[in-house]
Amino acid sequence: MEKITKDSIIGDVLDFDRQTAPFFLEMGMHCLGCPSARGETIEQACAIHAVDADELVSKINSYLESK
Repeated sequence: MEKITKDSIIGDVLDFDRQTAPFFLEMGMHCLGCPSARGETIEQACAIHAVDADELVSKINSYLESK
């Protein structure tokens, strides 16, 4: 998977690296197994949870680059 973007589907990110789950849990997204949550983009989920999508994407990409 290339870099994560705001348009990345959460399910795809989790399938690529399960260790990204804590980033979503930290923002209050506790329904990661829910079909609708897995099909949302990062931007959609951040809008619902009042989280800065750019900040979350940056954190996830930093984590992935450090592996």
